[in-house]
Parts: sequence; structure tokens; C-alpha cells
Amino acid sequence: MNQLEIACFNLNSAKIAQENGADRIELCAEIEVGGTTPNLELTKQVKDLISIDLNVMIRPRGGNFVYSEAEFQQMKNEIHLFKEIGVNGLVFGILNEDHSINCTQNAELVALAKPIPCTFHRAFDEVTDAFEALEEVIACGFQTILTSGQKPNVMEGANRLAELVEKAKNRITIMPGGGLRATNIEFLQEKTKATFYHSSAITDGSETANPEEVKQLKSQLNA
Repeated sequence: MNQLEIACFNLNSAKIAQENGADRIELCAEIEVGGTTPNLELTKQVKDLISIDLNVMIRPRGGNFVYSEAEFQQMKNEIHLFKEIGVNGLVFGILNEDHSINCTQNAELVALAKPIPCTFHRAFDEVTDAFEALEEVIACGFQTILTSGQKPNVMEGANRLAELVEKAKNRITIMPGGGLRATNIEFLQEKTKATFYHSSAITDGSETANPEEVKQLKSQLNA
């Protein structure tokens, strides 16, 4: 059965996601910059509220994905904190100045996170060579890549998403996300053959998921 992850920016979204069929939540802060590390107390509240899996973003700030030594240390500290409270997954991604994968730092964070699985987030969409980056992300030990196919949204990136799913050969999960909606998820499924999908399910410009959109996404996914 195909699965659905909902990006949530508050407690109410997490509740809506679970009640309407989501399989997993990705908790983030700062929707306006594409997501950063959420508050630890909020994460604890979400964890107490839901029974489905909870992934947490580890991203010290908006902007690019090249981090200073202090920011890298902050990411390591946050991984320790979220491991302690028992989240189900961690979401991060570090690039070099030339938009290649920073294999050393990513592999260090994946090792630190063990046994918690890690997702490489949409920093992947900024890499120069997607297929070289795919192999490097796999080598770092990530279990999932969240990507829009290197385009602004999944519809524009559909061809690349299909190529990535094919080249991954089940060694890593390619999870389409970025502009994914109930109106296009059926097309994306047919085109990409992906098995896990990511959406905020926000339809009104707010920071809260639309219950009907979550429900429709899930029903379309397994129609």
C-alpha cells in the first residue's frame, strides 16, 4: 500500500493529518523558509498526541544548505535531543559550495542518528548531478530522498522523479514532494511508480493542513 507523509507546522496539523489517514508526519518550523528544526517542546506535544510515525526536520536556518562549523554542531546537538525523546525519523541535508553532496558531514549525522532512519530533504533539488547525488546519498546511509525532481514542483519534475525511482532500484525510497495535491497525485503515481508521497495539504495559505485534502490525498493514493 502506498503511503502519505504530511508536513506539519503546528499541533493542530498533526492532529488533522493523523485523523484523516496520514501514515507519517514531518514536523517543521518556519513554513515561510521551507521548514527548519521545530521546537523541542512542540515536538514532545505532537509525539504525545499521535500514534503514527513522527519525523523531525534538522535544519538550523532557512537559505542555502551549506553550514558553518557552529551550525553543523547545532545539528548534531539537535539530533541527540530528538533521539532522546524517541522520534521515528530525522530529515536533513548538507551540500558543498559547488552544490554537490557533502558526504562527510551527512554520513556523520546519519551515523549519529542510528538506529533512527534519515531522509535527505529537498536540498537534493539543488544538486548539479542528480544521479551522482543519488548514489552519494545512498552511500551516506539515508533511507529516503524527498524531492520535487529538481524542479519547483512535482508536476514539472515528474520525468526526473520517474528516472530517480527507476535508478534507485529499491535501494532508497524516492518520495515526491513539493506542490503535491489530491488533484495531481494520481498522475504522479502512474508516472513515477513511487510508493511514499509528501504534502503539506495546505490549501488556503495558512499553516494548517486541510482535513479534506489529507483525506483526498490518501484515498487517491490507494484508489
